[in-house]
Amino acid sequence: MSEVDQKLESIHEKILEILPKNLSISSVNYEGPELVLYTTDPKKFAENGDIIRTLASNLQKRITIRPDLDSLLPPEKTKEIISKIIPEEANVTNLDFHEDTGEVLIEATRPGMVIGRHGSTMREITQQVGWTPDVVRAPPIDSAVVSNVRNFLKQQRKERRVILERIGRHIHRPKKSSDKWVRLTTLGCCQEVGRASFLLSTPETRILIDCGDKPGSEDEFPYLHVSEALGAGANSIDAVVLTHAHLDHSAFIPLLFRYGYDGPIYATEPTRDLMGLLTLDYLDVAAQESRSPPYTSEMIREAIKHTIPIPYGSVTDIAPDVKVTLHNAGHILGSSLAHFHIGDGLYNICFSGDIHYRGTRLFNGAVTDFPRVETLILESTYGGRNDFQTDQKQAEENLIQIVKNTTENGGKILIPAFAVGRSQEIMLVFEEAMREGKLPVIPVYLDGMIREATAIHAAYPEYLRDDLRKRILYDDENPFLAPQFHHIERGEEQRQQILDEGPCIIISTSGMITGGPIMSWLGHLGDNPKNTLIFVGYQAHGTLGRRIQSGWGEVPIPGSGGRTKTLKLKFNVETVDGFSGHADRQGLLDFVKSMHPRPEKILCVHGDERSTRDLSSALYRQFKIRTFAPKNLETFRFV
Repeated sequence: MSEVDQKLESIHEKILEILPKNLSISSVNYEGPELVLYTTDPKKFAENGDIIRTLASNLQKRITIRPDLDSLLPPEKTKEIISKIIPEEANVTNLDFHEDTGEVLIEATRPGMVIGRHGSTMREITQQVGWTPDVVRAPPIDSAVVSNVRNFLKQQRKERRVILERIGRHIHRPKKSSDKWVRLTTLGCCQEVGRASFLLSTPETRILIDCGDKPGSEDEFPYLHVSEALGAGANSIDAVVLTHAHLDHSAFIPLLFRYGYDGPIYATEPTRDLMGLLTLDYLDVAAQESRSPPYTSEMIREAIKHTIPIPYGSVTDIAPDVKVTLHNAGHILGSSLAHFHIGDGLYNICFSGDIHYRGTRLFNGAVTDFPRVETLILESTYGGRNDFQTDQKQAEENLIQIVKNTTENGGKILIPAFAVGRSQEIMLVFEEAMREGKLPVIPVYLDGMIREATAIHAAYPEYLRDDLRKRILYDDENPFLAPQFHHIERGEEQRQQILDEGPCIIISTSGMITGGPIMSWLGHLGDNPKNTLIFVGYQAHGTLGRRIQSGWGEVPIPGSGGRTKTLKLKFNVETVDGFSGHADRQGLLDFVKSMHPRPEKILCVHGDERSTRDLSSALYRQFKIRTFAPKNLETFRFV
């Protein structure tokens, strides 16, 4: 018997000591970070609502109860009973039975009514039918990505279970070393914006945090090939933690599977879906530009299949000596600060990912309370001494005024925006301004991936700002469904029709004008002085957006026959600061000031050389904390 099996047998015996005599467990097993308990008495477990909390507290594990198959009612009989238990207002859209695990997937537009107060309705379902309910929200806006991911995971359910069991045994393997040290190697993202990637190492474990591309560059990968960093290769990594789905953090996650990685990816559920959306688009853009992509769509599916979703605030074992907890970062949907607790109180490291300290229209501000933090890895995109952004209220007023001036002059507004986050933020500004009469109600056209990204936002309202979540869930006022929003579905044909219409707003990808439908809009609108281009986000060095923002009057755009032509720009070019998903310099300083506890060391990353050095110096002066502005391929030993 292996040491893991012995450990499971010991846990089984401990569970039997804790359980009341009328409850029994037939077997226990690991599935990823969870301990799964199988029972012939699922109805009795459901009657005792506190027993799972008691077990989780005693065992310090995430617990899932599953029924033995012979204890279940037939699916047809179960459907009848469930339909009587769940209120009709919950609007159940689908019931899907998984007989291999004894779970019934319940999809509803109002999942809270399926769950019930403190889980009461779910417990009643199990009490009456034995099946374990798994409740998901039916997307209020049809989302191909959410639907495809759910269907794919359903099809891969048996294979995924095998993967989770293997991962679970690896997580809970015995420790092999008595050494105690913690190291961090910077594989990208240092004194530059993009290609975020870090390797966190202990004597037992190697964890990769993020693996992204560099905006404006086609051939600058994270330093994954460096033998000192990855040792035997990608298969020597124990786990990957993804802070959020933007490509400068996620683009090369699928590449790991090309190089032999077969382990877990930990992220929030919306990050998993958005990663699928953005990496597939990454392949499409590469094909359109006749570039050879570094991986295939099959590797993206592997990444999705290996992703283990973690909700905010859930302490999760990912190795024998490492626990991770994800917290809201306020940057984009599902974005996370990743807090690592290493050893039995040995060391604690927090990776900020990308953060927004103050709340926005979309999200609550970044979390600042942690049990312990010795070292903080802090983004510095706007860490320079002069990187102070306009406050959001003033930014919104500036945006509305520019739009008003342009439309009164008979022009059209073109806004290049990231599909994820920035577009939805701008949509909310326009929805309110038109609802309150600050702007006339004119069409707002969404081009590129924006509709799909918006649908994913609507599918996960629990990750949105409190008042926005309330509007969507309880007030039946989904602002993303306002009638002025229109999606470009017929490509160039529809764009040509829009040119013949009156004033309108076009929000289009890509946000840095590096490709996508924005290139077509430049050609259509760029030569008319009545029109206005409005930048609402960061433009990285080397991108066409940065050149236009810097005053270039002529730019290359795609022409007919695959040729490039030069376009003379005559439209107005405006920049409205204040909508960034990143904290500005003051926000970064306030974030550290608000942290409880405050870290002993800070590494300033994800900013150009000036920004990282400026922020590092300011943090040291203000808080007397040891700070660093590391370069790529540096290694820090913390213990």
